[in-house]
Amino acid sequence: MIGIKAGKKKNRLDMGILIAVFFLLLIGTLSVFSAQVAQEKVLRTHMLALPISAGFFLVLWSFNYQIFQDQWKIIYAFMLIILIAVLFFGVSDRGARSWFRLPFFSVQPAEFARIGLILVVANYLDKRRNRIGELKSFIGVWLLALPVFFLLMKQPDFSAVLTMLPIILIMLFCAGASIFHMAMFMIFILIVGILPVLWTIIDLNPHLLSSGFTRFFYSLSGFNWSVPVLWAGLILGAWLIWYLAGKMFLYFPLMNIVLFVAIIVSAHFSAIAVKKQIKSYQQKRIEAFLSPQTDPRGASYNILQAQIAIGSGGLFGKGLFSGSQSKLGFIPERHTDFILAVVGETFGFLGMFFLMGVYIFLMQRCLSIASMSWDGFGYFTACGIFAMFFVYFFINFGMLLGLFPVAGVPLPLISYGGSNLVATMGALGLLQSIYSRRYTLR
Repeated sequence: MIGIKAGKKKNRLDMGILIAVFFLLLIGTLSVFSAQVAQEKVLRTHMLALPISAGFFLVLWSFNYQIFQDQWKIIYAFMLIILIAVLFFGVSDRGARSWFRLPFFSVQPAEFARIGLILVVANYLDKRRNRIGELKSFIGVWLLALPVFFLLMKQPDFSAVLTMLPIILIMLFCAGASIFHMAMFMIFILIVGILPVLWTIIDLNPHLLSSGFTRFFYSLSGFNWSVPVLWAGLILGAWLIWYLAGKMFLYFPLMNIVLFVAIIVSAHFSAIAVKKQIKSYQQKRIEAFLSPQTDPRGASYNILQAQIAIGSGGLFGKGLFSGSQSKLGFIPERHTDFILAVVGETFGFLGMFFLMGVYIFLMQRCLSIASMSWDGFGYFTACGIFAMFFVYFFINFGMLLGLFPVAGVPLPLISYGGSNLVATMGALGLLQSIYSRRYTLR
């Protein structure tokens, strides 16, 4: 016991995380300045966000993280209130009402809602960790998340939903959820993601409607006669498969058949809703992703210029304030969505490689702290924070490689964005709180 207490005093902070955060913030700050952003407000806001985020980190580190489990209902209610409030009192920017405009800076509630949702889901998984394999528990997680997703879609903020979905999936995997249930949900996500993209392709290429099959498929993008016909055919087909399988002494649980049909129908319904929410600029992003060379000066401009900037950086980079692509403004949103292009042009391949290494190390420390946690809530919270960094990392690098369309997702600790920086440092404060109390009892 004496040894444990001594260890606690010596290891209140995970120094590995602090060192990684220092390097990431340093690279991010230098990259934002190197981008030569003309707006003085951007630089001022970034410098203001740094001390605020550091203070937020210290506050959440000093709190016992278990307080957030005890007060999960308050966190959940507050999360919903701010997401509702931004729909009425927020400012609209680029077609989305996602910001509260304050005198000296703006606040994006979705960034803090992401951390709140991790805490709420972590509490739910901890309370039901012995029953997480049940369908009821699996559905319960998504019922908690559904109001948050709905309010984000009303803004609309597809990027926030895009990042939250895989975070919850990873947390469920860490909790030991049923592989069958997760597979069914992945089918749901796949349908919701692919159908709007295919319908958008038809919107962009009307000549495809010359085919009868394409016309029927496109008719499924709205609520008309073809939708109930499809659903009725699906239900009838599933029932026939179950009936014939029984006659051949092949056992298919009826509940699984019902679940599969319900997933397909609900996924189609959700895909229609998503299609109706897609804006014109998002259609252009899809077009640029599918065929970047067709419109190099329009929809594909951003990603092509970002790739040119990275390539021009070479092995060692051009140095601070010397990147032509970023300095001359060829890369739009170079301080936010395309900050990696600035990193590549400024610091070169070695700088990008170093950045990837530090990020991977940070994610490894998240998993290590999760394994050190003595209680389920701490374990699931740390897993959720790991998932958050992993998803951001995967999307940002995948976007530059052409694996994903431009999603408008920042890279935490690197991209400009006060709300994202403060929320991310708060999440790291929670992680340090879990680490510093790994030996304590409740």
